[in-house]
Amino acid sequence: MRIWSRARLSPTGVPNVSIGSTWFGKNSMTIRRPSNDALAAHRTIEITTVGRRTGEPRRMEIWWFYVEGRFFITGPPGTRDWYANVNGDPKVIVHVGGRDLPASAYPVNDPETRSMVFDSRLTRWYSGAAQRQRLIDDGPMIEIKF
Repeated sequence: MRIWSRARLSPTGVPNVSIGSTWFGKNSMTIRRPSNDALAAHRTIEITTVGRRTGEPRRMEIWWFYVEGRFFITGPPGTRDWYANVNGDPKVIVHVGGRDLPASAYPVNDPETRSMVFDSRLTRWYSGAAQRQRLIDDGPMIEIKF
């Protein structure tokens, strides 16, 4: 199991990542990404997606869940801009614990995986707020991969 991976900062300490074809700047130094357990300690994060129509970065605050060694973002059924943006371009930046981490986001359509997420003790309160089966069938869900 890989605990550390690489992210980059510019020499001034400013995150040197972007959403597009180039993720890292030319003059960057290597830092280490925290372990998944350290990242999972933060329930509230921010993500930056690429606007599906404008191509501009879109940053928003959202909750994520660490379930069975995987990171998921979900929401109640309905149209969500962040979900549409990820469907257009899977590159995202996860802003967590003072770090800006490049990642990819993939829609989760498999009913077994969706059930696993909503059956987790971490999300049980969430699936109780809306009808569980409706969340499994219609709620937007993505998996974040670093």
